[in-house]
Amino acid sequence: MEIGKLKASDLEKLVFKNIRHRRPEILTDPKIGGDCAVLDFGDKVAYISSDPITGATEELGKLAVNINCNDIATAGIEPVGLMLTILAPEGTKPQDIERVVTDAQAECERLNVSIMGGHTEITKVVNRMVVSVTAIGIGKKEDYTKREKVKEGDLLILTKGAGIEGTGIIAYEKSEEIGEKLGSETLKEAKMMLDKISVVREGIIASPYVKGMHDVTEGGVLGAVWEVSEFYGFGSEIYREKIKIAECTRQICDYFKIDSLKLISSGSMLLAADPEKGHEVVGILKNEGIESHIIGKFTKGNSKVIISGCFIEDISEPESDELYKVV
Repeated sequence: MEIGKLKASDLEKLVFKNIRHRRPEILTDPKIGGDCAVLDFGDKVAYISSDPITGATEELGKLAVNINCNDIATAGIEPVGLMLTILAPEGTKPQDIERVVTDAQAECERLNVSIMGGHTEITKVVNRMVVSVTAIGIGKKEDYTKREKVKEGDLLILTKGAGIEGTGIIAYEKSEEIGEKLGSETLKEAKMMLDKISVVREGIIASPYVKGMHDVTEGGVLGAVWEVSEFYGFGSEIYREKIKIAECTRQICDYFKIDSLKLISSGSMLLAADPEKGHEVVGILKNEGIESHIIGKFTKGNSKVIISGCFIEDISEPESDELYKVV
């Protein structure tokens, strides 16, 4: 099997089909494109998400906190707490553990999230540090149940742009090579992309005006479009020229011969909006200093395509992220 998260078809066949028991308090089933599990607590619901960091060796605490809090933000609420697990290989120095925790704590303070506990151990089963987080948010049940259903013709809006997280990770992992081949300014800009990986603000700001949200992670923008289309049961068409790609991302992807639209992009959020509200959502986000663009729409059927000029290309089920071709 390929490196990275399982393909959707493998996930369905190997994992989801073998999960059969569900308590009545659980409001959601595991599903492609679903970002959070939801638990019923009467007039409140809890949103829970869990993800590890495996594709990076730097900024682990920062990445782990943000990618999980981003999942909670797709529900339009603030994350409130998280559990932090660190698995470190033999030979790990105490300061390495401390750096992960202090970096995670700094992000938690910025997002107003508490580290509630977790687990830390040195183990022979990993050859480099793995950090995993489970994040929790609390919302009103009425907000969970009243959101409008996505329908054919609804717009897809992308915040910020493509390849944000992947650009930052590659910049740290290939720092010397990028500095030498592409220049110090490109390297600096690329590393700063990791300062943009939170989507908590745009999730909370956009929530009252949209029908659904999905954060862009492994598989990049095209992977996220495929997943969100599967989740809502529609096809989709998007326009390549509408997708913003930062110059440092473009340079790094060209140099390493990878596709920026298939590069992991925590920091981007896909929003599903009524056609009459699309430009309003873009304007609201702009007023809050968050760039976004309408990149396409949901369509009838199951066909998912990206249009570039006169060319139409199918968007296929996401495979191993472009990041793993480089790091």
